Amino acid sequence: MKVHNAIARMSNLKGVHQNPQELCEPVKALAAEASLRIMEIYDTDFAVSHKEDRSPLTAADMAAHNAIAEGLSDLTPAIPLLSEESADIPFADRQRWSRYWLVDPLDGTREFIKRNGEFTVNIALVDNHSPVLGVVYVPVTGVCYYATTGAGAFKQRAGKQAVQIHVRAHPTGRVIVAGSRSHGNARQRAFVAKLGDAQFIAVGSALKSCLVAEGRVDISPRFGPTSEWDTAASQCVVEEAGGYVTDLDSNPLRYNMKESLLNPEFLVYGDNSRNWREYLP
Repeated sequence: MKVHNAIARMSNLKGVHQNPQELCEPVKALAAEASLRIMEIYDTDFAVSHKEDRSPLTAADMAAHNAIAEGLSDLTPAIPLLSEESADIPFADRQRWSRYWLVDPLDGTREFIKRNGEFTVNIALVDNHSPVLGVVYVPVTGVCYYATTGAGAFKQRAGKQAVQIHVRAHPTGRVIVAGSRSHGNARQRAFVAKLGDAQFIAVGSALKSCLVAEGRVDISPRFGPTSEWDTAASQCVVEEAGGYVTDLDSNPLRYNMKESLLNPEFLVYGDNSRNWREYLP
């Protein structure tokens, strides 16, 4: 992807009421630009501070946030932004939004700190409480997963053509499960145990959902707190690849419906021919 050329072309779209497909390429370019900012810090001796909820924060989080916020403001000045790093917007204000950007500029800060490469840039466009555009960019590898409603889901490696991705049909043999690397718990282990013949893969960030979307993993459960910016972009990718992102009652995740920005516990899966709820701990 030629990042700077794509960003320069944003000016041609400014002020126009764009549909998600028109916005996809410039948003991919923004995610790539944010990834460059992250990687500039990745190999340095960066400092780590903590927010009020004790979650970690680095200069890379803010550098990526600033790049994305500036770019989206130029691209779609009339569409508001909700980012993990600018989340203090009262529900009384944001409940009036019918369409907005939902961003996690560095998903997997703990993995960033561990320098294991399992972190992503997540940018979603939410319309009427559902994601209609999703970009998940992996800074270390340059891999980009993206989707827009009705147009399918794609994976693009650095310097390569994008290929369409699909979830896989339910396996007749071993189930492959992706779970949180840094937030695993007893319920996650119990779920995997109840599945029986299952292979467990520990993965950080939105990469878990993207592995479901590209058919490498069957299911990814999350039993613990996440925020709406953690899931919106990858949900669009998974759904356009033919999969599902649902709460434990099988309802698709919805966004900006309440004061709290925390998600319910959820499941990400590719094939719904199996009743995954039977295995809930």
